[in-house]
Amino acid sequence: MLAKIKKIIPLKIFKALQPAYHYLMNLAAALYYKFPSQKLIVIGVTGTTGKTSTVYLTAKVLEANGYKVGYTSTAGFSDGDKEWLNDQKMTMVGRFFTQRLLQQMVHNGCRYAIVETTSEGIKQFRHRFINYDVLIFTGLYPEHIEAHGSFEKYKAAKSELFTHLKEGRTKYVNENRIVCQPKSELKKLDLRRVKKTIIVNGDDEYASHFLSYWGELKFIYSSVVWESPAAIAQAFQLDPASKNWKLIPYQNFRTGLDGTDLVIDGQDCHLNLLGDFNSQNAAAAYACASSQDLDPLKNKSGLENVISMPGKLENIKLGQDFTVIVDYAFEPRALEKIYQTIYLFEPNKIIHVLGSTGGGRDIARRPELGRIAAERAECIIVTNEDPYDDDPLVIIDQVAAGAIQAGKELGEDLFKISDRRLAIRQAIALARANDLILVSGKGAEQYICVAGGQKIPWDDRQVVREELKKVCG
Repeated sequence: MLAKIKKIIPLKIFKALQPAYHYLMNLAAALYYKFPSQKLIVIGVTGTTGKTSTVYLTAKVLEANGYKVGYTSTAGFSDGDKEWLNDQKMTMVGRFFTQRLLQQMVHNGCRYAIVETTSEGIKQFRHRFINYDVLIFTGLYPEHIEAHGSFEKYKAAKSELFTHLKEGRTKYVNENRIVCQPKSELKKLDLRRVKKTIIVNGDDEYASHFLSYWGELKFIYSSVVWESPAAIAQAFQLDPASKNWKLIPYQNFRTGLDGTDLVIDGQDCHLNLLGDFNSQNAAAAYACASSQDLDPLKNKSGLENVISMPGKLENIKLGQDFTVIVDYAFEPRALEKIYQTIYLFEPNKIIHVLGSTGGGRDIARRPELGRIAAERAECIIVTNEDPYDDDPLVIIDQVAAGAIQAGKELGEDLFKISDRRLAIRQAIALARANDLILVSGKGAEQYICVAGGQKIPWDDRQVVREELKKVCG
């Protein structure tokens, strides 16, 4: 609908009317589905990275405590009865989708809804008619700057969600965590009030900023060893005498190919997930469960029972004598974290298939991605990712330019192959025993977005399997 309106209305007028359009569309959706978030305990997850994993881990921890949970995230959706991969190519989906999904969660008997909440979604008012009860901040660093205009505007968009928390109506739940509307003050005594809660990554440099917002309860998860509660209060500008905040400490002790051993708030925990950065995501999920006064042993069990997440350091095995990892990482810091993990495989050489997105999204990161790959992989294949209306060959050239500047030579250890399937096929052809192929940028995404709003069905994991079958039988 928005594309059709854009063709009719002059660009300047369209831009002026766009905020009102988004606001009214989201209001209409909430009205049509009768404000379903009022009937759920809603957890919002925001930040630059770690959101999707935190959503999934939080869902599994809540489920381990016996509650039906629905969620929306970059990787997938759940309505409480079934889970499916995100086929919308959008994290916080508009056009009535999110409100409809929330209503389905209510219908299916969910007690909790977890909503991955993006800065772009906030810009388009998609958070405004969702009554959040808990907000999780995973961390912040420069990203999507072209879309927002500056880092400060990007930060302000994230902050708007925390301002919004106070505007939500107070909810009450019974012993089964069913949201109830008490008909009198006396009836409230039989129910439990859901406290508006902020949960913040204490290791992030902007932790104090997000903790400064109003919240009835505030939880901090941190890997720092603090001297005393007074030191914590001083570091985060909290009232040392207040009982409305709590620290959830966590420490990594060992990271290997079988996962990570850590301690969260005194609980020994073994994560089966690759990547020590998942410790931070696990701590966020654990802190969320703690804010709901859930059983620590069940919280630990929920984390330990997660074996993998779609498109997140997913190891594709079809009997080949080399490793193939598919991951969603599409921005520099996330890619650097992925490399820290894949070094655990001790590969003979790394072959990296990557690209970068179009649509005006963070053009400056394209050569940076090429540079990072060039400094860490022995061979790079730059390919198409999601060009949108941009020229895919230009994007490929910009990524390759960063690799060339870092010392790679075109035709020797750097290749440009626009067809993503052919790029994956070439990587497999180049691989030898004990090598590692990293295919990054799309993870479990279900489409490649090209010009004119078209979406081509795609799944990196499926294509890798298809190409491996050709050589593995």
